[in-house]
Parts: sequence; structure tokens; C-alpha cells
Amino acid sequence: MKPAPFVHHAPRSVEEAIAVLGEVGHDGKILAGGQSLIPILNMRLASPGHLVDINRVDGLSDITVEDGWVRVGALVRHRALERSDEAHAAQPVLRQALVNVAHPAIRNRGTTVGSIVHADTAGEMPAILALTNGVVEMVGQAGRRETSWEDFFLGALESSCGPQELAVAVRFGRFVEGTGTAFLESARRSGDYALAGVGVAVTVTDGTVSGARASFVSLTDVPSVLDLDPHLTGVEPGSGEWALALDAVAEAVRAHVEPESDLHASAEYRRMLAGELTRRALTQATRTAHSTQGQPARTAHSTEGRGERDD
Repeated sequence: MKPAPFVHHAPRSVEEAIAVLGEVGHDGKILAGGQSLIPILNMRLASPGHLVDINRVDGLSDITVEDGWVRVGALVRHRALERSDEAHAAQPVLRQALVNVAHPAIRNRGTTVGSIVHADTAGEMPAILALTNGVVEMVGQAGRRETSWEDFFLGALESSCGPQELAVAVRFGRFVEGTGTAFLESARRSGDYALAGVGVAVTVTDGTVSGARASFVSLTDVPSVLDLDPHLTGVEPGSGEWALALDAVAEAVRAHVEPESDLHASAEYRRMLAGELTRRALTQATRTAHSTQGQPARTAHSTEGRGERDD
């Protein structure tokens, strides 16, 4: 199928892009990686009259490691962020999640910011923005603004980025020393959307857990974070108490998520996966937390499934 006719705009600066968006309003769509937008256009699920192609805009392709943040520009491809050793050293969960995004061909074109703005909770990167207490930077005719991940995601495929605004970057938060991370998901086939996915961060101090949190893929209406401190704080990983704590965490996760049934899996099966994936991810993350105190955290990779086909 082919998309409905549209006018193609190719601005060369953020200011020019904002001016075009101001003129076309709700009849415009921003084109970056296009890995979600183009299929939607081809199937005529959307028929905007204008495409604002930002691929020629300078200054949107940078990955910057700052104090407390990893900043990713709007034109940074998934693959570039996945391969960035500096970003990996600062925030390992980025690479842990990105290797699960679709296939290399998709990651070569899709953009991380585009995936987040698309606001699909079946995507990996909205969950990672939530897990890391991330921030979205936007520019509009009223100037620049930024918003936390909690205020950015409004609903399924709905964000607070207005029709006349451009998301120019996202900032992923960095964790404190002694934190290990892991990301696991389960999918029917490599490249499919995940039936369920979980990202976790665990901080170990003096041999016991001092902080833990989890975020989820394909399990909630909007990205969410579950505080695991009530179940894990003060527990020594690998101890007899640890096994009991993981049982309590799995139960809390199953109560927190709100999956839906579809032709691929029932809600109850997804709920079971959520608890089990969290249990496994926490075990992986604590191993890296133990081994990285006093140095940057290392990676705990998952090959259990591949998700997304994204932006």
C-alpha cells in the first residue's frame, strides 16, 4: 500500500522546523527514523497533509554523557546508542534494552527519541526512560521546556509533546555507584513485540540491597515504575532470605501490572511472565552490582527474546 498524498518539508534548523510545525499544526507529523510512522502511513491509519523531515537538522545527533545524565539527541539511531561505549559505561541498561529492539536493520534507522515520543508501552525505550527517571526536552514556539517521564506519557500512544513541538532530546538518569541493572523480555519470535519485559536496577551497599526498582514492557497502559525497596532493602543477595524476598517481589509485580489478553497470550500468562522475569532480572542485576562497587557497572545481557520494531 501507499500513503495518502502529503507535502514534504525538509527544515535545516530546529527554528525552521518549529516554524513549519506552527503553520501546519495538527495536520503535520515529524519524520525522523520513520520505523513506526511509515508503516502507519502506508496502511493509511494516519493521513497527515504534511511531513516535517528533521533528518537534515544539525545538532540532533549527539550522545553526551553529563553529570547525572546520558543525553541522546532526536536523530541518534538505536544502533549508535547501542554501540556507544561511553553511554554504556555511564548507563549499562541502555545497551541491555537496545539489543532487544527489533532487528539490526530497524535499529540502524530507528531513533531512540522517536521510540519514546511514539509512547508505545510495547516498546523497550519508554520503559527505560521510566526506570532511569528520565526527562524529555522539547522546543516549541513558546520556547524550550522539559518534562519528567511521569508527566510525558499520558496514555497509549499519547504523550504531552504538542503538535507544534519538537522533542529534541531525552536524558536518561545515571544510577549511583554499586548499582547493577538487567533487562529481560520474552517474545514469541525474534523481532516480535515482547509478550512481557522487565528492566531492573538494584543498588547493593555493604553486601545488602539498599535500593531497587523495576519498569515494564507490554504490561501497563503507560510506562510505570514499581518500587521494590519494601521487599528487598536490607536483604543479602543469595541468602535464604533472598529467595523469600524474590517470592514477595514476584507477587507484588503480578499485582502491579495490568496486562491484556490477545491472540498471542492471555493476561494471566503475561502476569506470570512478569513475576518470573523480574525474579531472574534481579538475580542478574545483583551479580553486577556486587562486581562493580567502586567502578562503572557492567552489562547483564538478555537473549531470551527480542522486542519492538520501532522508530
